Amino acid sequence: MSKAIEMSVRVDRVLVDQIAGRWHLLILYALCDHQGKARFNALKRFVPGISQKTLTQCLRQLERSGLVARRVLTDSPLGVEYSFTPLGDTLETPVMALYNWTRQYSAAVRTAQEAYDADRRRKESRLAKRLLQDR
Repeated sequence: MSKAIEMSVRVDRVLVDQIAGRWHLLILYALCDHQGKARFNALKRFVPGISQKTLTQCLRQLERSGLVARRVLTDSPLGVEYSFTPLGDTLETPVMALYNWTRQYSAAVRTAQEAYDADRRRKESRLAKRLLQDR
């Protein structure tokens, strides 16, 4: 692999990690669900389990990448609003598609995981029995 391709893969990986990271996709979906803009506290309520610090860090990363814009609201009540930039708007279709796919197929994925885990336990149990018998 050439150095240019290696560098491209690394840069692409960083961007994919940022968009599809543990919290980033949920934050992007929250913005989609709020017509592309939402206050900080609305985002925090929409993404259960996320801490204020983590939400702040994720939003800063998305802002740094040009996907989200931050605006301080000086009217009452004071606050901060985040919205998609024109570049961020291009993510709405893929984010919504991935979110909808997740909702549609999450039960099937869980069923496949349970079947895999059960099969794995059976195989490990048989192996353990064989090892005990060989002693």
